[in-house]
Amino acid sequence: MNIAIELFAEKGFEGSSIRDLAAKAEVNIAMVNYYFGSKDKLFEAMIAHKSSYMKERLDEISNNTETTEIQKIDAIIEVYVNRLISQHHYHRLIHQEIMLQQREDIHNKIIAMFHRNLQIIKTIIEQGIQKKIFKPVDAELTIASLIGTINQLMLSKAMCGMLLTKEKDFDPYTDDNFPQRIITHLKQLLHAHLLIT
Repeated sequence: MNIAIELFAEKGFEGSSIRDLAAKAEVNIAMVNYYFGSKDKLFEAMIAHKSSYMKERLDEISNNTETTEIQKIDAIIEVYVNRLISQHHYHRLIHQEIMLQQREDIHNKIIAMFHRNLQIIKTIIEQGIQKKIFKPVDAELTIASLIGTINQLMLSKAMCGMLLTKEKDFDPYTDDNFPQRIITHLKQLLHAHLLIT
């Protein structure tokens, strides 16, 4: 699945074949077909596998009774930033699928995955509002601001470098300071936006 993610992100879903995948992964084509049946089914398996990690982490953060809502938001920021940077090929692939909408079934599964995960964040924000820890903000647009900031920076190395006024050879995926810079910024942004002072 990891090889498939790299291949699909590099060549696109349509531009990749099971033959390409088998050659790159050094496995037999028949084995890929046996386990997944088709390229579409392989893609669906990838989505299910990758999304389960994030859902488990979000559930763990949400269900922690020893942390406040703002601590939960901080933990979510750390998880999202670190996961998207470490899994940037998958992130790019998912966003290609969302934008192109070529496979309705896969598109709907991706949207359902995002919806499920973002509902957890929305619930945390709403709990903070009910407890009068958070301002009465628009929870949906707060989430869009959080995810949108990360997505904008992750669109491409060139775009990220331009936004951050970095050298042409800047690689956000290997720069040790980059994830912490995003995390710090997003925490400052959401603390100012959410917390009643």
